[in-house]
Amino acid sequence: MTTLEEPATAVRTVTAEIDGRAVTVPEGTSIYDAAKALDIDIPVLCHDERYDPVGVCRMCVVDTGGRVFAAACVRPCEDGMQVKTSTPELERNRATLTELLLSDQPARAEDPKQTTTGDNLLLGLADRFDVAKETTDLPCGSGRGLDISNPVIAVDHDACILCDRCVRACDDIQGNDVIGRSGKGYSTRIAFDLNDPMGASSCVTCGECVQACPTGALTNKAINNIPIRPREELDAVDTVCPYCGVGCALTYYVDRSRGAIAFAEGRDQPGSKSRLCVKGRYGWDYAASPQRLTMPLIRKESSYPKGPLSADVRGDTHNDRGRAGGGGNRSARLSKNGKDGRRKPGGLVDYDEVLPHFREATWEEALDLVARRLKEIHAEQGAAAIAGFGSAKCSNEEAYLFQKLIRAGFGTNNVDHCTRLCHASSVAALFEGVGSGAVSTTYGDVANAEVVIITGSNPTANHPVASSFFKQARRRGTKIIYVDPRASTVAEHADYYCQVKPGTDVAFYNGVMHEVIRLGLIDREFIKARVSNFEELVRTVNDYPPERAAQITGVDADLIRQVARVWGEAKAGVIYWGMGISQHTTGTDNARCLIALCSITGNVGKPGTGLHPLRGQNNVQGASDAGLIPMFYPDYQGVDREGTRRRFEEAWGAELDPERGLTVTEIIGSVLKPGGVRGMYMLGENPFLSDPNINKVRKALSQLDFLVVQDIFLTETAEFADVILPASSYLEKEGSYTNTDRRVQLGRKVMDPPGQARVDWEIIQDLARRIGLDWSYSSPGEVFDEMVALMPSYANLRHDNLGLSGKLYPNADPDHSDGTVVLFDERFNTDDGLAHLVPAHWLPAKELPDAEYPLVLNTGRLLEHWHTGSMTRRSYALDTISPIAEVYMHPKDAADRGLSHGQLARVHSRRGAIELQVRVSHREQLGNCFIPFHFREAAANLLTIDEIDPYGKIPEFKFCAVQVEALSPAGRVSE
Repeated sequence: MTTLEEPATAVRTVTAEIDGRAVTVPEGTSIYDAAKALDIDIPVLCHDERYDPVGVCRMCVVDTGGRVFAAACVRPCEDGMQVKTSTPELERNRATLTELLLSDQPARAEDPKQTTTGDNLLLGLADRFDVAKETTDLPCGSGRGLDISNPVIAVDHDACILCDRCVRACDDIQGNDVIGRSGKGYSTRIAFDLNDPMGASSCVTCGECVQACPTGALTNKAINNIPIRPREELDAVDTVCPYCGVGCALTYYVDRSRGAIAFAEGRDQPGSKSRLCVKGRYGWDYAASPQRLTMPLIRKESSYPKGPLSADVRGDTHNDRGRAGGGGNRSARLSKNGKDGRRKPGGLVDYDEVLPHFREATWEEALDLVARRLKEIHAEQGAAAIAGFGSAKCSNEEAYLFQKLIRAGFGTNNVDHCTRLCHASSVAALFEGVGSGAVSTTYGDVANAEVVIITGSNPTANHPVASSFFKQARRRGTKIIYVDPRASTVAEHADYYCQVKPGTDVAFYNGVMHEVIRLGLIDREFIKARVSNFEELVRTVNDYPPERAAQITGVDADLIRQVARVWGEAKAGVIYWGMGISQHTTGTDNARCLIALCSITGNVGKPGTGLHPLRGQNNVQGASDAGLIPMFYPDYQGVDREGTRRRFEEAWGAELDPERGLTVTEIIGSVLKPGGVRGMYMLGENPFLSDPNINKVRKALSQLDFLVVQDIFLTETAEFADVILPASSYLEKEGSYTNTDRRVQLGRKVMDPPGQARVDWEIIQDLARRIGLDWSYSSPGEVFDEMVALMPSYANLRHDNLGLSGKLYPNADPDHSDGTVVLFDERFNTDDGLAHLVPAHWLPAKELPDAEYPLVLNTGRLLEHWHTGSMTRRSYALDTISPIAEVYMHPKDAADRGLSHGQLARVHSRRGAIELQVRVSHREQLGNCFIPFHFREAAANLLTIDEIDPYGKIPEFKFCAVQVEALSPAGRVSE
């Protein structure tokens, strides 16, 4: 007799007999699941174990001795039940059903699934029951239609069997609620929204429905004319998504004969559980772009003195008042190609305009020049004259080697990466408060929470797979409190939506804590045993009763009271936050408030509780862990601690700088000062678009004595380079990556680099040898072993024990354990083991609206794009779905300015101006507007200020004052 494994808590069981074999299962177990435990196969079409069973296809019916057959997927086992799963009558029933369903299907040779991935489940059953469309006498219906409006998914309604797997994939798994049914009788078909074409609906193109569909009703289209073929004809490479910090596990199916990826699928992993978003499933073709850099390039002597090379980057392609930074007159703008000089559509660097300023070189010549010039600057002007920008898109091993090169090779801690532009303030507050810059629990732990706060984040766009877990939890009863100035789609799933005014987070959370304390909803035992400075926090939040918090934030006082009670009364709560918290001059204070709110209610250190800053890039957590930060060696060990420095000096065999280095924004400022940074090495970073106040960045890059850029594309920053080194994309190398959950995973090589492009860690090592470092690493695994030996948090991890799913750190036994989900169950990582509360008072933003600039600008991401767009705008699917830069405005703000949806407008601040289309949006708060920062032709960071948080040194990307004005068709501001 077989017994299904029972949970730790006692449950009632039943014993049934299936095909003459006894099985004991928990009460409520379906016949299908019980049969599976006995290795008995029951055919299904509508059923998938990831979805709620519905029993609509009737293929799984079994004989329970009742009047009618029972659907095994929905019928629970009963004590004493006797089940037959494969009688002649059942088989005839299934064969007839198969024949009925098959009659309307396309011919096998034309079936959109069978002719691509070759896995049409209905045709598989037809083969099993020896029925065929060609031999049936049943009439064939047709005319329900073909929908090819989505750029990467085709819908064949005639091939649909109405199994509802797509509906449940969309609802149960992704939580998008786009697909339903429309029509009656034979005309019934799946529908998107209100029976819209798929491409015009609210579908987010995650592809979950395609992965779910058992027939050819929903199939992937070929991308870039690479045909989709059966899996067994392709090379399957298991790796990790190269985009956001969620780190979804996927498999690329590679057509080796064509040297290209045919398609991608999600695969099982404890975090992502086979899910993907549009970027992971369809956004991989950027690596095959014809614009890949394939040869080292050296700037021609005729292109000095150095500066930007294209009209776009010079800033002379905009009209009116020179607000783009370079100005330029009307005739100059019209002279380019005889047309108005607006930036070309597509938002990519014009290679024809830039490449003539460079000549091709050998690797030896290029690397020799880089080493010689950086060494000369170092010798003449000192270590402080050298700086490096690393990349969160690179692997842990590459991040480790890059920071080691800058520190051990040039004797400076002037090394940083994009965490400075996203979560630096969160890391600063977490390290100060709990002694660790990493998350204390996973995004999947939301399943154990009674309540979650999602704040300063739009996870449905920025972390869509993590968001799907949040939406699932809410359906199971978890309460969601959403706090953000923009009413993103998360607000539609929230129980409580608090639309705070931008920059007022400290006042809001102080108001919530005021009420939590007043109501006595704090965890006094936790505070007494594990928290310091509580009394000072009480004194601070006493100044923020709900009425005062309401005045500052715009959130109703009663709603603040409700949030405080819901949070305080919950037995388990998690706070997830994004860059709406961190990207402020008060970003560290914002995060301090979140740490305090969790700590005073005991919501740390147990399942369903904790602090989780959702990381933006695929390896921003790992790059930070590996030491790509100016004030920390690997594993957040302070560079200004003598004992720590001595350990790294001994390990690296070099004398190290005892002073903290400059951050990203400080390095840019230093370049503009006498005696500042003169030589820079940029690995995969594009500060011209990603940094604030582009005019200042343009000036700084022009003044560098020497710049080497290592990248896969010609970026805006590369226009200022003396040497450009062609690097490898994520898909072309081996290495480890650490996601937002602290999960360390292996990225595996999918393709070879194009032309003479090389793997990044090898380039770094070759340069290190040229400046005198004795490096001889033979593989990323060898680098990883050295790194782990210096990083206590990563102890016990090796490439060969990460497996297909990766491992969470810390991990005492990675050979047998997935790792630690919840941190701080007994003590925090601070010196005294306590959570250090740091109270904060609300401060206004550095630049407030006024009569000339009355609107507040917020910047951020779109679902389809990522970072500066260098990858996603070279992806067919992603750029096709979202090709246009837009400013999102409240309907009244647009109407007050005479602006309508789709109209061209100019947005200008005290630093510059950009032109883009208006998108009238009910999600924006009155007096606020939103611009995504992916579009170089309308670079949002031309507008933003470079004021920084004093602790995290992160720029104020989320708040600056702007005005929006209409443009006439000719492109001038309307009078």
